[in-house]
Amino acid sequence: MTENKKVLYLFGYSEMTGTHLERLLPILKAQINKSSQIEMVLIHDGVIGINKKGKIPKNMEELLNMNITIYAMIPDLQARGIAQEQIHDKVKPIEYDDLIDILDLTPKIISWM
Repeated sequence: MTENKKVLYLFGYSEMTGTHLERLLPILKAQINKSSQIEMVLIHDGVIGINKKGKIPKNMEELLNMNITIYAMIPDLQARGIAQEQIHDKVKPIEYDDLIDILDLTPKIISWM
């Protein structure tokens, strides 16, 4: 039997106001080193700090440079006045229907909110 190492994180904290991402990065690195396939959905205030027009925080920049797939919820971008066209190129904007599909296909989901 092969182990499915796909993991999805739901991340909802702003890097501008806390150290949540700083605490998560070592965990992500360890999982990547164990060949896990990591995906992350930025939700709520987690979308703050991915705007190319502003300063991207150091920890967010590190996250964006990792070998993981990163999504951002379009309604959360809109609620915070962040235009989809201005988010970092690595981040894929998604709607709720896309999130449901991603959740359905992922065996392990971790909420970091």
